[in-house]
This record gives sequence, structure tokens and C-alpha cells, in this order.
Amino acid sequence: MERSLKVGNMTRVQEFVLLGLSTRLDIRDVLFVTFLALYLLTLLENTLIVFLICSHTDLHKPMYFFLGNLSCLEMCYVSVTMPSLLVGLRASPCHVPFAVCIIQFFLFISLIGTKCTLLASMAYDRYVAICRPLHYPLLMRPQVCLNLAMASWIGGLLVSVAKTACIASLSYCGPNVLNHFFCDVSPLLDLSCTHVALTELVDFISAIVILWGSLLVAIASYSAIGLTVLRMPSAAARSKAFSTCVSHLVVVGIFYSATLFIYARPSRIESMDLNKVLSVVYTVATPLCNPVIYCLRNKEVQAALQKMLHCSVEI
Repeated sequence: MERSLKVGNMTRVQEFVLLGLSTRLDIRDVLFVTFLALYLLTLLENTLIVFLICSHTDLHKPMYFFLGNLSCLEMCYVSVTMPSLLVGLRASPCHVPFAVCIIQFFLFISLIGTKCTLLASMAYDRYVAICRPLHYPLLMRPQVCLNLAMASWIGGLLVSVAKTACIASLSYCGPNVLNHFFCDVSPLLDLSCTHVALTELVDFISAIVILWGSLLVAIASYSAIGLTVLRMPSAAARSKAFSTCVSHLVVVGIFYSATLFIYARPSRIESMDLNKVLSVVYTVATPLCNPVIYCLRNKEVQAALQKMLHCSVEI
């Protein structure tokens, strides 16, 4: 059905109703306990990483500077979507005022954009460390690292401003039911009673710039790392480097696969159930796994953690 442009006499939606992750009453309690535990564990992991990096001078290096930024981002990121997911499981449906929904959308898009560019910066850092080790102190000096981190946060913010302005400018005349656990692009576009071609175009272009742009940087960096590692004379060095890169690539691959499928498409996704499943992957699974993959398996981080635990026991 063609969307009407004459919405002046229609009542504007004042709130949205989130159906939540699942409408099955028999599994809601189990899902609530599970996701609450995952949320608390994610916060604990990332808080621990930030504390270790800030309190141990051995970790005051460019790589850990970016990891500290990533952990801070993950705590904010998961805290934007997880509360509405938990409320939806506990007291579905979840009623969200229009302004709160738009704020949640703004924060989420800002953080996901920042995460994309931050992952690209981290990939570049590893490229310089492995492929150009002699130039590493110069190319990754503190001012450069700070500029890359600031560019990541500001870039995500600017993209979010553009996308949120487009979404907020649409007219929502009813129905007001979102088949999701947070305010995301596709379900909001589905409820608009005005033409959304321009908004979809802005959404698609921003996805191309942020998602595809940062993904290409990451792919180029890890490809160069792979070629350099293959030329290493020592089998032990090759094995260690490949082990680190493969674990990083798994996390990056999962995150980008889910986000590209949802956001880098020029049309709305019809299957909201698939949308919700993929959203759980990059809003819950990756923030939980990133600290383990990037930090807790790292020997320097493990040494700092053991030192902290040893000091705690002595006290």
C-alpha cells in the first residue's frame, strides 16, 4: 500500500511498544536470567580490562590504549540495548516514549559507528606493529593514537546525528508496535507513514562509509599481516602471530557480518525474527567475547591480572 503524504490530520505516535526478544511466556524467565547474567559478566569483564590498563604501567602501550577504549565502548554499547531487552522479557510489552526511543537509537548508532572505526584503528595498529616494527614508535606515538581514538568517537557521533535526524523527521501515525527489543532502523522505518526513500538512502550511504570503509581497512591490515607472517623464518613466531590474528578475525568477522547484513542494505529487512537474532549477536555476544579474545588471552594482561590478585591476597 502506498504511504500517504497527507499526515497533517493524523495523530502522531507518542510512544512505541517493544514486543521484546520473545513472546513465548514459557521461556521468558529463563531468557531473563540468562541475559541478565551475560550483561553483568560483560560489565565485569570490561571494567576489569579498563582497571588493569589504567593501573599497570606495563600496559600503557598503543594496543592497550585502543583496547581500553573498546572496553569503555562495550560497556556503554551493551547498556544502551540490554536494559530494554531485560524489561521486555520481564514485563512484555515494553512501552517506550517517542523521545526515549529516539535517544536510544541515537546512542546505539553513535556507538556502533564508533566501534567500527575503532576496530579498524586497532587493525592498523597491529599492521604497523607486525609489518613496520621499526617505525612503530613514530607511527603510533601517543598523539596519533589519541587522534585515531577521537576520530572514531566523533565519526560515530556525526553519522548518528545524520541518521537520527532522518528517522526523527519521519511521521509515525500508527500502529506503534515495534517487533524488536530496542529501537532500531528497520522496525522504525516499517512504522513510518511517510515516504522513507531519502532516509533509506542516507542509512545506506552512511553504512557504506562507516561499515564498508572500516571493514576494508581491517581486511587490508590483516591481509598485509598475513603476508608478513608467512615470510617469518621461525615456525613458532608464525604460529603465535597466526593464533592472535585468527582469534581477532573471528570476532571482527562475526561483528561485521551481522551489522553489514542489517545496515548495509538499501531496503528494509522483512524478517524481524532474523533481525532480532542477528542483533543479539552484535549487541550481546561480541561485547561479551571481545575482552576474552583481545585481552584475557594476552600474556601481558594475564601477568597484570595475576599481579593484582597477588597484591589483593597479601593485603
